[in-house]
Amino acid sequence: MPSQFFGLNIAYTGLLASNAALNTTSNNIANVQTEGYSRQQVTTQAANALRVFQTYGCAGAGVETLAIERVRNEFYDFRFWNNNEKVGEYEQKIYYMEQIESYFHDNGQNAGFKTVFDQLMITGLQELMKNPDNLSFKEQFVGYAGALTEYFNNVAGNLEKLQKDVNEEIKVKVDEINSIASEIAALNKQINTIELKGVNANELRDRRTLLVDQLSQIVDVEVKETKIADLNNPDRNTGGSRFTVKIAGGQVLVDNFEYNGLKCVSRTDDQKVNQTDVDGLYDVVWDDGTNSKFNLYGGAIGGALKGLIDLRDGNNGESFSGVIVPNGVDNTNHTVTVKVDKHYLKDLNKCNLSDSGGVIKLGNKEYYYDSWTYSVSYDNGEPEYTYTFQMSDTATINAAEGSTASVGKSVAYQGVPYYMAQMNEWIRTFSQKFNDILTSGYAGDQKGVALFTANMMTENKQYFFGNHGDETEAEYVARVEKILKDQKLDPANPADKDKVLAVCEAALQDYRYDTESKEAYGKRVDKLKAFNTKYNLGLTDPEIKEAAKLKVTVGKDDANSQSYYLMTAKYFDVSNTVENDPSLLATKKKEGDGAEQNDLLEDINKIATDKGSMSFRGCSASEFLQCILSDVALNASRAETFYSSYADIAISIDTQRISISGVDEDEEAVNLVKYQNGYTLASKMIQTLTEVYDRLILQTGV
Repeated sequence: MPSQFFGLNIAYTGLLASNAALNTTSNNIANVQTEGYSRQQVTTQAANALRVFQTYGCAGAGVETLAIERVRNEFYDFRFWNNNEKVGEYEQKIYYMEQIESYFHDNGQNAGFKTVFDQLMITGLQELMKNPDNLSFKEQFVGYAGALTEYFNNVAGNLEKLQKDVNEEIKVKVDEINSIASEIAALNKQINTIELKGVNANELRDRRTLLVDQLSQIVDVEVKETKIADLNNPDRNTGGSRFTVKIAGGQVLVDNFEYNGLKCVSRTDDQKVNQTDVDGLYDVVWDDGTNSKFNLYGGAIGGALKGLIDLRDGNNGESFSGVIVPNGVDNTNHTVTVKVDKHYLKDLNKCNLSDSGGVIKLGNKEYYYDSWTYSVSYDNGEPEYTYTFQMSDTATINAAEGSTASVGKSVAYQGVPYYMAQMNEWIRTFSQKFNDILTSGYAGDQKGVALFTANMMTENKQYFFGNHGDETEAEYVARVEKILKDQKLDPANPADKDKVLAVCEAALQDYRYDTESKEAYGKRVDKLKAFNTKYNLGLTDPEIKEAAKLKVTVGKDDANSQSYYLMTAKYFDVSNTVENDPSLLATKKKEGDGAEQNDLLEDINKIATDKGSMSFRGCSASEFLQCILSDVALNASRAETFYSSYADIAISIDTQRISISGVDEDEEAVNLVKYQNGYTLASKMIQTLTEVYDRLILQTGV
């Protein structure tokens, strides 16, 4: 039989439950504007009934207040995190693509490409064609050429600055990741300390969820929480849990109380990937003493970090890759020869491989290289394109023929390296065509000289790219004879054979294109055969074919490398020779023609609009801007479209989250009245029972 005071105890439990509910409601109302706060509610259940051994069975024992829990649906959290990484990625791309677009945009107010190109190829050239021997018009034309080179210098400088800005923001994001990871690990410890005592750490869990929200916009996240079991009593709820956070496709960032920090390490000069990369780009490594690389290029990486990596390293998938040729590893000379088949590696005008050394991956191992030689062979009738890398050290190269070789990563986005490479391709092709026409003609009775060149990075000099026109076999033999005479070498002396062959080979390289053709190769073979026959050097056909093969060495003795590969937008310039003496600008094809002859200028005029004279991505030279702006506009438009879509989805998901876990002021007002009434009724019940007990005890004498 229950105590006479049983009813008072029941009312007291109701009073406690209502009081807890009122306090929780008060807390909800106080945090209505707190970011990340989850609405809390009191969980109650009926207390265990007592057996009273009466006909009516058991008597209710009131209410038990079990816990104060936060209202949260983790399904919407996971959806929000997965979507939020896309928001972060495209937000970065919108911001920087708009900057790139402004660099190339030509609205008539700033001197964009169309403006300066038309000044050179229409205004300046047309005036010069009317007065081909007029020095003032030649000076004006050279001045317009200088404006064109300055335009590319400025755009390249702007893109370099942007790449630096993106690089620094990557470091900022890495620091943010470390800060968030550190705080999550600390919160995990606090949460477990509290919850092991059987109390819910609601506010701490809210803070942790908010941190994961922030992290998901920087990089993709994968979160998992598992309960810690008591091995001696598996059915017991310990209250502890293990919380892990993985990022960038499954790399562990936080494992309960511990976190793996990241740090940025600047690349050295011999770790450059692209020719156009600025110095000091960051690689991200784990700050655990091993400096193992953090995978920035995995397919699963997302968030702002992915957007920044795409912008900084995006090469449109055009990274160096190939296979090691048979007998391609030479551990005596420490070289490795790689055959390539990508279109952008067959043409040096399109290539963006580092010219100052770098890291090449052969099979599964990385090696440093100092320089490389590009060559083209037609031994089997079809061209074979190879790169021979000169390694930096004497370590044994362990790589089998047929193994893959790669430099850098393939990033399928049109970022800064892509636009730099596009500019380089255009100026190399344009300059080569332009210079070839000029050097084939005459200025008065003088042979024409090249107009466009490039400044050296380390010296106050300009590159000499040679005469890439054509010459007859007789002209070649005469030129080699003069070189040999100057060097006091006798082609008839067998002892000088190797040195003579080296001179012949070097002379052949003076007349070649970086975009090799079978016809050009055949002409070089015929020239060397003619010299071989005249002096009976005894060269075999394989020796002649090897010597005539196109070879361009980059990264070593660059000053003597006549490859237009060394011409980049940043160092693009007008030849000092022509700038100081514009009269050297050639205007006619034949030396004996009169001063008014301008047939050479007619050929130059065709470069602008005739795709047969010069083609860039299937378009004429004058359509460079349309090609580039179409890329930029498409990327900017896609980024804006995707950002808008994912931002709308984020708002929708967050609205669903808030509808469940957010604090609704009207709902809390209703709850306030409801719990107040409950508290009042419980108090009334206690008052009533007090009167009953007063009558029972004081007035009946019980």
